[in-house]
Amino acid sequence: MDTYDIRFPTSRQLDGSDAMNPDPDYSAAYLVLRTNEPDGPTGHGFTFTIGRGNDVQVAAIEALRAHIVGRSVEDLCADPGLVSRALIGDSQLRWLGPEKGVMHMAVGAVVNAVWDLAAKRQRKPLWKLLADADPEWLVSQVDFRYITDALTPEEALDLLRCGKDGRARRESVLRAQGYPAYTTSPGWLGYSDEKLTRLAKEAVAAGFTQIKLKVGADLADDVRRCRAARAAVGADVRLAVDANQRWNVGEAIEWTRALAEFDPYWIEEPTSPDDILGHARVRAAVAPVKVATGEHVQNRIVFKQLLQAGAVDIVQLDAARVGGVNENLAILLLAAKFGVPVCPHAGGVGLCELVQHLAMFDFVALSGTTEDRVIEFVDHLHEHFAHPAVIREGAYTAPLAPGFSADMHEASLATFAYPHGTFWAADLAGALADEATVEVTA
Repeated sequence: MDTYDIRFPTSRQLDGSDAMNPDPDYSAAYLVLRTNEPDGPTGHGFTFTIGRGNDVQVAAIEALRAHIVGRSVEDLCADPGLVSRALIGDSQLRWLGPEKGVMHMAVGAVVNAVWDLAAKRQRKPLWKLLADADPEWLVSQVDFRYITDALTPEEALDLLRCGKDGRARRESVLRAQGYPAYTTSPGWLGYSDEKLTRLAKEAVAAGFTQIKLKVGADLADDVRRCRAARAAVGADVRLAVDANQRWNVGEAIEWTRALAEFDPYWIEEPTSPDDILGHARVRAAVAPVKVATGEHVQNRIVFKQLLQAGAVDIVQLDAARVGGVNENLAILLLAAKFGVPVCPHAGGVGLCELVQHLAMFDFVALSGTTEDRVIEFVDHLHEHFAHPAVIREGAYTAPLAPGFSADMHEASLATFAYPHGTFWAADLAGALADEATVEVTA
């Protein structure tokens, strides 16, 4: 298991900026699983961070090494639940959560790498491996601890068996039409109104029927920016807004109502992702604006409570925040049980590449619909991946390459590994030279 601290200097162009995170450097705590087959496939996984602390995330992945190195690749690929249960069940490391935070994200990175390897060995893209799988086997991959009061294994099995009806037809539709997408690329908080307007118009011309704006730093600015965005896209394109956890519950209600004239489709992360009752209050108060959350929800148990409390209209799972594919299967099944649409969070480093597989499996073999469902898309950093996400006419095209679309180019790893990759080494040398020049001048 090789690990890498990969960071990109996105803060310098304010890409990814929002009210809570003004200067993110999009980063990946990255790992590669290698077998003793010289020409065999490798398993790639990662979790997403935004700069400082990525070294902590890599250290958490390293702490899991003993649970995977030396195990039978055949056993793990036949049953990825083996490694999921082993990693989550390490009581000494679980103490640091349990099942939340840096350690749980590390578990997700390793588990996702196993699924990548398993899909490659079956020569299938991950979405198809999942869609083709026997419902009984998929249920065996899910940890039902703490969620059986909302979803039992028997109910999950019924949902998956029902999802088999019409699967071949839906797979044909997916391959022909793709999966609907929306874009956040115009809406970063640090962008000028001119850049926002230009990018919003380009998004509509590219076929997107929904865009998203970051809000929450200043109400007057948000009103002005929403007005500019609505003018740019017209009345028929959905406009979602995202506060990135900025507000107290009362503020969330007041602020969302103040933006209501621009017909926002949803308000995303209006308050703390852990505040289930707060989300329920916001949802009741701001309807018909929908409430969406999930990218920072730490595990299936919190998702269960959001659904039980009627606190969300849109579930936004994240491919790398929770414990990997296995836990995301639980979240998809919970959402299907409660009849709530899943619109995955993406963007970041490689999240678009990963999450498309989960949404496509959901369409083909579980929920059976893309109605009111879209996957987020952000147009940056895809060039670093061997099989980048592809958008055509506002939709994700179905990936066909075997695996989880997680492979980064070796050149990108060598360039952006922190702090000794060629980019960061040169950047540090330049900064030191600038400091020396200032001292001499002074």
